[in-house]
Amino acid sequence: MYNSKSKEDQKYAAAAESYDEATTGIPFSSGSAQSYYSDQQHLHVKPKTQVPWSTGLCDCFSDVRNCCITCWCPCITFGQVAEIVDKGSSSCGSNGALYTIIACVTGCACFYSCFYRSKMRQQYALHETPCGDCLVHCFCEACALCQEYRELKNRGHDMEIGWHGNMERQNKGVAMTPVAPVVEGGMSR
Repeated sequence: MYNSKSKEDQKYAAAAESYDEATTGIPFSSGSAQSYYSDQQHLHVKPKTQVPWSTGLCDCFSDVRNCCITCWCPCITFGQVAEIVDKGSSSCGSNGALYTIIACVTGCACFYSCFYRSKMRQQYALHETPCGDCLVHCFCEACALCQEYRELKNRGHDMEIGWHGNMERQNKGVAMTPVAPVVEGGMSR
């Protein structure tokens, strides 16, 4: 009798059947074995290589202006950092106000700000140094906020204009890309 499946299709089907639901936890359907393998490829994601922070935790005085603002009113620095980390989905003012409310009610806004440090570290694949994010914020809140501010600034963000201002500036830069002039008549010597 004539077999409608090619030898390659039979090999895929046999391999897929050997990985039954009991061994992989994934039920095998009688559908294409090819789709089974393409689904499996999406499960294996390579982690990003982690990079160090551009400045140290205690390099606060490398940006004296931000250091002073953070010491006297950390809600401003936190709001600026959170807006950039959230990619503009929340505003600087709302993040800063929420930080202030949490600080006034609980006396410890560091538990809120440490989540943004973790989120930022994941976005930029930064090392978790010198210790865990919550410990850094609990014991060195001002230094942690200053470091996060400097990191975003060193990565090209203008912290004063926020996420949307940075995107507008970036889009204007793309639209104003210099173009080579058109030379009529070709080259002459």
